[in-house]
This record gives sequence, structure tokens and C-alpha cells, in this order.
Amino acid sequence: MPSPAERPVLVPILGDQLTRTIASLRGRTKDDTVILMMEVWDEATYVRHHKQKIVLIFSAMRHFAAELRDAGWTVDYVELTDTDNAGSFTGEIARAVERHDPRAIHVVEAGEWRVQQAIEEWPDKFSCDVEILPDDRFVCSLAEFREWAEDRDSLRMEFFYREMRRKTGLLMHGHGKPEGGEWNYDSENRKPPKEGLSAPQRPLFEPDDITRECIDLVEEKFGDHFGSLENFGWPVTRDQAEEAADAFFAERIECFGPYQDAMVHGQDDLFHSMLSTSLNLGLLDPLELCQRAEQAYKEGKAPLNGVEGFIRQIIGWREYVRGFYWLQMPHLQRANALNAQRGLPEFFWTGDTDMRCLADCIRSTRDNAHAHHIQRLMVLGNFCLIAGISPREVQDWYLVVYADAYEWVELPNVAAMVLYADGGELASKPYAASGNYINKMSNYCSDCAYSVSKKTGEGACPFNALYWHFMHRHRDTLESNHRIGRIYSNWDRMDEDRREDYLNSAESFLKTLTPADKSWARQA
Repeated sequence: MPSPAERPVLVPILGDQLTRTIASLRGRTKDDTVILMMEVWDEATYVRHHKQKIVLIFSAMRHFAAELRDAGWTVDYVELTDTDNAGSFTGEIARAVERHDPRAIHVVEAGEWRVQQAIEEWPDKFSCDVEILPDDRFVCSLAEFREWAEDRDSLRMEFFYREMRRKTGLLMHGHGKPEGGEWNYDSENRKPPKEGLSAPQRPLFEPDDITRECIDLVEEKFGDHFGSLENFGWPVTRDQAEEAADAFFAERIECFGPYQDAMVHGQDDLFHSMLSTSLNLGLLDPLELCQRAEQAYKEGKAPLNGVEGFIRQIIGWREYVRGFYWLQMPHLQRANALNAQRGLPEFFWTGDTDMRCLADCIRSTRDNAHAHHIQRLMVLGNFCLIAGISPREVQDWYLVVYADAYEWVELPNVAAMVLYADGGELASKPYAASGNYINKMSNYCSDCAYSVSKKTGEGACPFNALYWHFMHRHRDTLESNHRIGRIYSNWDRMDEDRREDYLNSAESFLKTLTPADKSWARQA
């Protein structure tokens, strides 16, 4: 029997921890460590993930394992189809303990609540020491966020973001002053799309043998899941992710800021970085990306408003929603402050709707496992909000369909930002809008079957009536909100017949919605 000193340390690395400098490997020696990587059924199927999402994670994991082996590490890799696959992280840890008899397990905390709950049971399940390490790939630790939030009456991202700017020194100069004199240049980043607006094509990466194996696996095992694999071109290695970042900083960051809220039919990416999948897998470092953006500004290659907006999305919003998620779990999963109960419409899965904006966003989601943030918030999310769709069904949909969706980032964005289901803990107002907003920020409305200028009745844009229906039914909750309460004076100035037209039109439209089968999102 080997002595404790001869027994290795087992280092499980999860599918979103594909970082060579991960805390659990730091300081470890290659002859004293077994790295465990696991493809398990529980993670592939707890919701019925988009096919591209499963391919992306499995392929990135397999490439990462190969890189580790090439660097001299011992990697125990469990594929999904391994005969004895236990189907869960805990089950695979148990099998690995039997195989390797480790003296200790070193694991970095999970990104998702449910996985972390399982990990925290490991010290009681296994006879060896189990050390759970903080995930320090984020700028703000969870302990630091809790301390920041502790004595505040309300939490707002803007104030957190300023603290992160001060902490990192990004876009700061002497005496703690922000570059350009302002913390936030969002007002300069709302240009509607001009005629013929298009952007350079982002890099698409041809699937290699490993990725093709994953595509074949997913088609065989998950062929009935949502989504298409025809357009798969996501980065699956750090080198590819760096190439994608290089292309963004060289070709698209200059226009990213002004047009980050713009939507153009068939132009799925526009000037967005498309780096969130690589960030959330661990292939790219968030702080390094922000430093590159800052350097682009200093070299005169990108304007301050766009660079600030990019940095704010990463060290502001991304860090903030992660902290908020851990602060609010597990009750955030059940939040439903507006008592929304309507089933998710079937067309969210099929794309079969005459609303051109929704149809295009759903098509991009199906074909690319991606839609940009304004499409997610102000088209898809806005519809779910004003139509009163059940938060849990909406949460499941977003978690399934987007390649960058992990619960820690998806749930706060959907439950709190999109649906206002937390009652305003995250967002200071519900992001409800009529068709006018979509018409202003896109070219969707020009060729739509519905008329955005028509407010009620047959052929009217459904967003128009649904907006007032939403505001009317939640008046008691929203009228006191300082950001939107004044809207009710417009409603009150309408004659009664006009108000009835809005409400009746909305009700008529809502009756046409066919609820989706629950099996789209979760196994029966």
C-alpha cells in the first residue's frame, strides 16, 4: 500500500474551468497530480441544452485535456460514452477515488449553485481530504461582493462598477478620476442602425477531428435537442479564442460602442465581440481582455465610449450578476414578483411567428446558439415580460438555447433584468417597451406582417397593445417607480374607449398563443 506521500492529489476540472492557471493547479507538480475531467449525463441533460452548446463544451474540454497531456500532466478523462460512466460529478469522483486512491482532492468552487451543493457534500462522502478553493478568475471574489453589498439599502451595478474601475485602474487617471471625466458613456452607445449597416465577419473555426467527433456524438445522443449544428464555428481552444479576440480588437471594436444596441435583420453578430462563450469556458481572462480594450483606446484605435462600454460589460455587469446570483440563491430561482403564469409560446422553439423581430432572433438563436444582448433583452425578453410568461419557463429557455448560458450569468439576467421577477433588486425598472423601441433600434419593422404604427386591432404590432396591458395590470406595483411611473399620466389622458381598445387587442392576441410542450426544455 502506497504511503500518503506517494498518493497523488486528485484535481477535478469542470467544463467551465478550462484555464491553465486555475487555482487547483497552481503550485501543483506534474508527478504528484491526477487531473480528472468528466463528461456526465447530468450536466448534458439537466436541461436539454442546444446542440451547439454541448458540442462546444465537450470539444473545448477534450482539447484542453489534450493540451494538458502534451504539457506533461496526467489526465484521467471520462467520456460520456464510457461504459461505466456514473452520470454525475459525484459518481465520477467516487470512481476516480477508487482508481487513484488520492491523498486529497483539490477542486475550485463551481459556477452554479446546484453543482456547488454537490461539491460541498464531498468531504463527508470521501475518506481523503477535500479542499474547495475560491474561483479567483473573477475580478471580484464572492466574499468581496458580499462585503460590498452587506449594508446597502439597494444594490445597483453602476456603483459596483465604479469600485471595480478603482480596483483595477482601468480607464482611470490620477486622483481616482475616470478617463474623460465620466464613469459611463452609455448615452453615446445607442445609435440606431443606418441604412446598409454591416460588420466584418467574425472568425469561424472549421471543426477539427475532435470537434467532429463531438458533433457526431451530439447528433447521436442528443439529436432531438433544440438547435442546428450546421453553422458550428465557435472557438474551442485558447489559441482560437485569442484569434477571435484579435479580430474583434482589429476590426470591430471601433464601431462596437455606437451600435451595440442596434439590430439588423440577418446581421446576427454586427460589431459584438462574440467572446462570451470563451470567457465563460475559461479560455480567456476577463481582465486581460479589458486591458487590451484599454490599450486600443490609448493607441487611438477605438473611441472611449466603445471601450468603456466593453469594459463595463465585463468588470461591471458580468462580475455584478455573478455576485448577485450567489447572494440571492436559491430563492432567485423561484422569484415571481409580478405573478406571471402564462406558458412560454411554442414559437419560441419553432420560430413560427409573423412578428419579424422575434422570428429573426429565434432563427439566430437556433442556428448560432447566440443572440446579442439587446435582442435577448428588448425583443425576446421584452415580449416575455409584457406577455406575462412564467419566469421558470423563460429561465429554462434562455439556459437551453445560448452557448454562453450558465446559470450564474443566465438566471440574474433573466429573472431579475428581463422579467423583473425579483421585484427590482437588480434592475431599477422593468425593461418594458412598445414596438416603437424596436422600430427605432432595428430594421425589423419595415417588412413585418404587423404594422408598428398601428396601435390596436387587426394587423397592429402586438408589442403596442401588450405594453399597455402590462402597465395597466401592474399599476399598483409600478406607478410609484420614479423611472417609469410618469407613464401612467399618458394612460390616464386617453379616453376610455382607447384604453379598452388596447386591453382588448392585447387579450385577443394572448388568446392566440399556443403554450410550448415542456419537453422542449426538460426531460419528461
